[in-house]
Amino acid sequence: MYRLPAPPRGAVSVPRGGGGPALIAVAHGSRDPRSAATMAAVVDEVAAARPDSCVRLAFLDLSEPSVDEVVDELAAQGHVDVIVVPLLLGNAFHARVDLPALLADATRRHPHLRLTQAAVLGPDPLLISALADRVATARPAPLIASDFDLLSGPGTASDSLTPVPSGLAPLSVVTPASRSSGDPLLGIAVAAVGSRDAAANRRTAVVARRLATLTGCPTEICFTTVEPGVSRAVERLLTRGAERIVVAPWFLAPGLLTDRLVAAAPEVVHADVVGAHAALVDVIWARYDNSVATDLELSA
Repeated sequence: MYRLPAPPRGAVSVPRGGGGPALIAVAHGSRDPRSAATMAAVVDEVAAARPDSCVRLAFLDLSEPSVDEVVDELAAQGHVDVIVVPLLLGNAFHARVDLPALLADATRRHPHLRLTQAAVLGPDPLLISALADRVATARPAPLIASDFDLLSGPGTASDSLTPVPSGLAPLSVVTPASRSSGDPLLGIAVAAVGSRDAAANRRTAVVARRLATLTGCPTEICFTTVEPGVSRAVERLLTRGAERIVVAPWFLAPGLLTDRLVAAAPEVVHADVVGAHAALVDVIWARYDNSVATDLELSA
């Protein structure tokens, strides 16, 4: 957790009904208006969960209001203690560099304001369960061979398999119990943004492994910006015996990248993004509460 300098001795945080720091939920931002609308809906649910809390939404880029605008607004209202929760699924450049720089600059503008950056959302078990919920409501139909060119002709999916990226452990296989009902085997392609950093992609792959453990379904990781892409994940699932396939987007909101997923694999069902799921609301407040508790420990 990143922490900026504490306010001068004697400064008191403004009460907000029940008291406590304000919360700024910082989303990535997008040119796609669906993204901002979804994040606004998420933060509405966050605020509704604790009606006495001061909750604000801000964006790192491309959407409004900006982090600077929201910090300036809270400072003008007299707040001196703010918890900033990054609505980010990975601890990448935005969380490690961009946001801390913005908060450091804001502290220089408002020296009496203490800004504490909480941990990113990450592959929290609650969010994995939310992803499983989205898969469960997608309801894919069984596939037939004519749905896929790769299932016909001399070349098969197994002929063109992309190896698992270096460092990614093979994902768990489906258990016999998961097929006891006789239903067609479901395979899940977990799709994330991806990074040029192979280590970051290995960390993201834990989402697919945890989803496999939770659901008992074979899963494969894929990315929208680097390989392996969604088509390769679908191929791998077919060779593992999947008869139904769902693409599970590891995204908080829809946008250009989720549209790219649909365009790349139009023949399979695509689950909804995590969106305003109750689990996301709980994780955001958990990050806030952990930051408050840490601050109390340090000041004791």
